[in-house]
Amino acid sequence: MHILVMGAGVVGVTSAWFLRQAGHEVTVVDRQGRAGVETSYANGGQISVSHAEPWANPSAPLKVLKWLSQPEAPLLFRLRMDPAQWLWGLKFLTQCTSGRAAWNIRQMVNLGTYSRSRLQALRTELGLEYDQLEKGILHFYTSEKEFEAAREPTRIMQDLGCDRQIIDTERALELEPALAPIRNRITGATYTRDDESGDARKFTQELARKAEDAGVEFLYDTEVVGFEHTRDRILGVGVIDAQGTHRTLRSDSYVLSMGSYSAHFARKLGFFLNIYPAKGYSITAPVKDEQAAFQVSLTDDEYKLVYSRLGDRIRVAGTAELSGYERDLNLVRCNAIVRRASEIMPDAACWDQSEFWTGLRPATPSNVPYIGKSPVSNLYLNTGHGTLGWTHSCGSAAALADIVSGRKPELEFDFTGV
Repeated sequence: MHILVMGAGVVGVTSAWFLRQAGHEVTVVDRQGRAGVETSYANGGQISVSHAEPWANPSAPLKVLKWLSQPEAPLLFRLRMDPAQWLWGLKFLTQCTSGRAAWNIRQMVNLGTYSRSRLQALRTELGLEYDQLEKGILHFYTSEKEFEAAREPTRIMQDLGCDRQIIDTERALELEPALAPIRNRITGATYTRDDESGDARKFTQELARKAEDAGVEFLYDTEVVGFEHTRDRILGVGVIDAQGTHRTLRSDSYVLSMGSYSAHFARKLGFFLNIYPAKGYSITAPVKDEQAAFQVSLTDDEYKLVYSRLGDRIRVAGTAELSGYERDLNLVRCNAIVRRASEIMPDAACWDQSEFWTGLRPATPSNVPYIGKSPVSNLYLNTGHGTLGWTHSCGSAAALADIVSGRKPELEFDFTGV
């Protein structure tokens, strides 16, 4: 069967790889000139099964209200006359019960654990190199209230097989001495030994090259603009290339992996995906002092920031701004990341040389992605992964390849249309 994958971010490229390995002919189409240069370009760099507590949890509504007036807030709603944003927000509120949060944690841990194992196997098989470090992820807390709030989600994750351990400050400093400048402010921590870090863009582009060598066709600089379709079947995908030439690509089946734009193209096909762009920010700075720079990937839970060591660079990423599809850099939010990072580890990096980046992360209200069949008979979904696109990419793609091939996925997950 021939399959057209729409999107060449980390989720689209992993989808193409696993579909090709399942024996399908695969073409990938993307508007950019190469793979992994939009949301996958400068993300937080974590393979983070332990980052499975959804934004929607019992404490979220009051926090969001408090943050509405704070331009540097970790999760910021910029309210707009946008029905999609309001629908997303209302659904988000329904996910804030303890029962729904526990269910969503289960989905995310199951997917994350499976996905991490598939990535590790793929790395070994293909010899991929992407500044990876297998030193775990350390969540540290500078708020006693936030540390206490982490205990119940951690217990749920442990019950699901995620080895996230609650540790004290001294143990946290043993694992990562670079946190010494804030020793007296750390109230506690958790540590997940099996989590990893690395450069998602390098991973995506390396895998795209391997996929091309394996027979996957990539059509870059080619933008999807619409569809020929009946009520329940795609007949072709309309595209326009860099020369302005319009044409129609035809395939047996299709995969929608277009990040935040998946919702827009789903509407063109007559169905609704509750995905809204969560604009995230990152800074990348050169290492200044090897002794002061960390090796263990870090998560600053109070400020919702993640820290990853990428060779001689340090990446700090986080925050989420729900403000539509515009991608202008908000320097207030960028500088807030620099300020917090330099406060935590002042000598780790040349913070004044930070490169700023922003990207649109495709968020669902539950943080659980859409994977599986769509209401259109020959269209499959692999989208809506939010901040965990790289963490969940290999598992999502492997499971999708099973579904497309008529097999039952190994993964216990609430797949769409299955």
